[in-house]
Amino acid sequence: MLYKRRGVCELKEPKTDHSRRRVRMTPKLALYLASCKADCKTFHRQIEKPLALDDLVSVTPEGNPIDPSALSHTFHKLVKQAGLEGVRFHDLRHTFASLMLMRGAKPKVISEALGHSSVAFTMDVYSHIIDGMQEDAMALLDGVLPDGVVQRINANLTPTLHNLALMGR
Repeated sequence: MLYKRRGVCELKEPKTDHSRRRVRMTPKLALYLASCKADCKTFHRQIEKPLALDDLVSVTPEGNPIDPSALSHTFHKLVKQAGLEGVRFHDLRHTFASLMLMRGAKPKVISEALGHSSVAFTMDVYSHIIDGMQEDAMALLDGVLPDGVVQRINANLTPTLHNLALMGR
């Protein structure tokens, strides 16, 4: 992994076992990365250095790792051009996790992809998404209940529950 400390970028072993993982990718991403690798091979031929298996896909013109702050700066400029203020590069991780949760991906799979040490941590971080999903699930359930259910069950409810049922809670 690429780490930056005191202004120096270094490739080091990941800090934890959870950081070393295989992450599945979409077919579209695989095609994109294959084209990046082809560009990488062309670049390495130009600098007359064979491409090694552990060479990075994106590098500086000198073949060095891209400084994370330079990447963040470029990303910030692109986001600003797109009219999206306040979006950070790290927000892409949150977008990934949120979209996966909203599309029904299993929390364990998301947790592993993010390199979190536990599913509980992932669920704590993204609990606001889960709350919204629960509301959506209840709306779906309400949509499949037949009309008139409230009137038929009112006889079995206490006055407080009866009032809540009438208020739609």
